[in-house]
Amino acid sequence: MLAACVPAQANDLVNIGRILFFDPNLSLNRTQACATCHNPGVAFTDSRENDVDRAVSLGGDGKSLGDRNTPTLAYVSLTPDFGKDETGVFAGGLFLDGRASNLSEQSAEPFTNPIEMNLPDIAAVVERVRQNPNYIDLFEARFGMDIFSDDEKAFEAIRASIVAYEHTSDFTSFDSKYDRYLRGEYNLTDQEELGRKLFYSQLFNCHECHLNDQRELREHEPFSTYRYFNIGLPANLKVRAKNAFGTKYVDKGLHGNPRIDDPTLVGKFKVPTLRNVAVTGPYMHNGIFKHLETAVLFYNRYVVNSAESQINPETGERWRKAEVPGTVDLELLEQGQPISSLQLSALISFLETLTDKRYESLLDK
Repeated sequence: MLAACVPAQANDLVNIGRILFFDPNLSLNRTQACATCHNPGVAFTDSRENDVDRAVSLGGDGKSLGDRNTPTLAYVSLTPDFGKDETGVFAGGLFLDGRASNLSEQSAEPFTNPIEMNLPDIAAVVERVRQNPNYIDLFEARFGMDIFSDDEKAFEAIRASIVAYEHTSDFTSFDSKYDRYLRGEYNLTDQEELGRKLFYSQLFNCHECHLNDQRELREHEPFSTYRYFNIGLPANLKVRAKNAFGTKYVDKGLHGNPRIDDPTLVGKFKVPTLRNVAVTGPYMHNGIFKHLETAVLFYNRYVVNSAESQINPETGERWRKAEVPGTVDLELLEQGQPISSLQLSALISFLETLTDKRYESLLDK
């Protein structure tokens, strides 16, 4: 079931969450807020330049690098809780491995993650909030005069406030060209309509991973099943050469989730939303592709035997081997049809229509 929006009477909670989301004082060096890596100006992704082509984010200490691409928080409230869906496979949850069951769990981790905001514990997070007299007034008015008498209780209030903000229309606007098309407020161009038909067709299997419901005119479609797949991505060696993980590290994806011990799930990652996909690169769980076209063409390697299809257009070299080869979902990947250059252009045009109205100007950059 998709998460419900926060009711209007929760506005005070939302306002607290909004302030917290943008406050860099909630990190050890007072340099990193939630909005630093999830910038609302670029669809809640991290646009900061770094020496790994923005594939992963820089930590609050100014030097630590993560190992996974920072996912957008746009439409994050639509993500179902982690568990098995109606088909009996794992789906949902937050982070790319679902290790946080829901937004409340997810909101807790960045504050104390050593390569993110890097505070030592939740008591330190609460203390940073208490250092601001305005926060004291807001929290006591909303949660009671004794809210800071218990660190666990105060930290839960911090998390609840941020989650309330993440449920607002700031994150979930449903005003893209595609949404306006569904409401009769926009006419798709011929190119966009062709791309839409291709997306919903059986040709390329987009629907297997990116449609919760295969009805073509469904409003509020998140464009993700939130299930987990291994599509055979290679490791991002540029990132591994510079972060603390090292070149021999293997990202186990879903199998790294503490709730999972099934070895057949090693290397599988959660399917991201395609909303705002045209402006939220770089792409894939490790940010290995700079361009959306490359991310689409990657799938051709499984259904086309030509020499051209085996070349990464960004490097001019053959696609490298999968980081976790043993669990690649070949049965799914080999079902698709090759995509032509004309079809690729049309599909990209359709994907661009999933861009929220306020980010449409980014399409020209």
